[in-house]
Amino acid sequence: MDNSRFSISKEELEKQKEYTALARELIEARFEGKAPKAFVHTYGCQGNVSDGERLQGMLQQMGYEFTDDVKKADLVLYNTCAIREHAEDRIYGNVGALKQYKKSNPNLIIALCGCMMQQERVAEKIRGSYPFVDLLFGTHVSYKLPEFIYKKLSTGKRVFDITESDGNIVEGLPIKRDGKFKAWVPVMYGCNNFCSYCIVPYVRGRERSRDFDCIMEEVKGLVAGGYKEITLLGQNVNSYNKDLSEDKRFPALLKAISE
Repeated sequence: MDNSRFSISKEELEKQKEYTALARELIEARFEGKAPKAFVHTYGCQGNVSDGERLQGMLQQMGYEFTDDVKKADLVLYNTCAIREHAEDRIYGNVGALKQYKKSNPNLIIALCGCMMQQERVAEKIRGSYPFVDLLFGTHVSYKLPEFIYKKLSTGKRVFDITESDGNIVEGLPIKRDGKFKAWVPVMYGCNNFCSYCIVPYVRGRERSRDFDCIMEEVKGLVAGGYKEITLLGQNVNSYNKDLSEDKRFPALLKAISE
């Protein structure tokens, strides 16, 4: 498994850091130095929760604080799930309810991302039937959130990006974790199995493993920060570092983390 083709370049990550700074400047000017509020809600699995923590980290770097009250939000972000039809129906209902908040606060930014949004049929439905949604992006480009927010703030135009991809690996994103004692740590992403009943390979891409040392660095930081329980995440963790050297497979990772 050659995972180098999945890795996002340092140049691309530097570009997103530049967009973070630019977005922060626009946000500070718009809100006259006061911190705007972001409401972030994640649906679905623990992998989605982990993604949501990284989205929150990027928002925090752009100057957002967080609220549990959608009525007080200057930005609403729904990180969606596509596994069950009932979850999709619920999301459409919740997004529709945001229309009234947009009317009372025209500067409100409404963003949708995650597995459900990676599907073209969903993106087209949102584009046509929910004109008050400002940002829509899929699972493969979530690291570009600073760029999307900057473009929205600077042009006022909607931003849609559901780029198709085999997937990617992005290291070094900021993380705002929801808990202080329990932490989620992804070790791999995607799936190669293509089961007839499952959409995951289509919205999450192919199997790709994070670098062994990057995982260990994250875990060591969590232990130093007082975390007591760490859950390793992956669609199929038994495939971790498949086809690479035997000493870097999942059992070796478990042993190293345990030590």
